[in-house]
Amino acid sequence: MKFWKIYCEEDKYPGLWQRWFQEQCVAVGWPPGWDFHLVGSTNKAHGWADARAKLQSIVPGDRIVVHLKNWRLGRVGEVVKKQIEDSEWDPLVPKSTGLPYGELGRRVLVRWDLTTGPSDRDQVVLLPSEIKTKLAPDVIRRTLREVDKETFHALERAMRQPEGWVGLLSHFAREKSLSDYIAAYPYRLEDGLRAYPSREVREKVFDDRSRSDVLLLDRNDVPVIVECKQDSPTPSNIRQLVRYLNNFRKEAPKQAEPRGILIHTGARRLSEEVRKEIGASKFKIEALQYQLNVGFNPCR
Repeated sequence: MKFWKIYCEEDKYPGLWQRWFQEQCVAVGWPPGWDFHLVGSTNKAHGWADARAKLQSIVPGDRIVVHLKNWRLGRVGEVVKKQIEDSEWDPLVPKSTGLPYGELGRRVLVRWDLTTGPSDRDQVVLLPSEIKTKLAPDVIRRTLREVDKETFHALERAMRQPEGWVGLLSHFAREKSLSDYIAAYPYRLEDGLRAYPSREVREKVFDDRSRSDVLLLDRNDVPVIVECKQDSPTPSNIRQLVRYLNNFRKEAPKQAEPRGILIHTGARRLSEEVRKEIGASKFKIEALQYQLNVGFNPCR
């Protein structure tokens, strides 16, 4: 048995991962119509020689993990059958003006392991930092790459940890959209939260020209500074929030000791570095993961 990693171009072709999941397959491109041939003479464009050698090495029973942009994984599948011959070209991305043959038509059929990773196909797995170091740059860069057994099993273990599960598309496109939402509906972040009553303070730019995303009060009249981030939190994000808390305390000394909330789209499991930064702060700080859920109702 061999172990493989394949990259899913969800960022280039939105909805591709859902298509792979539904049709129980993974796929690569290089259409035969552009002289990319699986055997014999072929177009020698960058990447194809390596990819076709790997395709020919895959056999039923091998295991393959789907790699998505931003250090995320889809699912693990067991290879069932290959449909990679030139005559079997069956594009998952339809033909269009720029793609006269479609794209991603060399399919490897798989049986998804639904016990490894989220059961909800709208969720994927964000890798913890300690796993990232196990992946060689060459493995990350290539579309299709063999992975050693130890690394593959480490990926599977990480995928079984629910605190690493995140939404595939579950966040606002801009941090300001999230901060605007929280400012309008603070009680959805925490029961009892409300807008800070003083507009001068709420919209004030600090002396160092910095400005927090959202300033609120909790049910005990404690000021709460909320900072919004689109990605996994970093130590510098915590230090930024601490700076805002220090600025607020200097400029509103009569207020209660402020606390901070960092909102992010990363996994629920914080990195060790972030946990240490939070622990070292003299302020009370918590990190919250958010996911965006959209509902649709029929109109009459």
